[in-house]
Amino acid sequence: MFTPHPNLADDVNRAIVQSEIEGGVFLHDLPPSTVLEIQTLTTAIPPYFSAANDAMISGHPEFCPSPVQVAIAGSTWGGSMLKLQYVGRGMHLEFRHPEYAMPIVTSPIQEIRDSTLA
Repeated sequence: MFTPHPNLADDVNRAIVQSEIEGGVFLHDLPPSTVLEIQTLTTAIPPYFSAANDAMISGHPEFCPSPVQVAIAGSTWGGSMLKLQYVGRGMHLEFRHPEYAMPIVTSPIQEIRDSTLA
């Protein structure tokens, strides 16, 4: 359970609590070869995780129409604060693509499913 930090703004503490309420997953808690289905507001991204933050993703018509290996940084609330190696509902997934200098940030995550078990 999160305890508000006195050195963080109230808005930041609220966002952290909201991310726990909405739900999500820390990538370091996933077993190797986990397949998550991540539905953002605009795209379905099925990443296959080979390590804690390395993933093969596809599904975005511009950035990854075919599978590409990326490094998942974590999730943001749309600003510069990053919840490391976390994929959270209502948050924006941030990842590093080998062909782009800047990180790519998705639209808000609507749903996260573990399709490994399906």
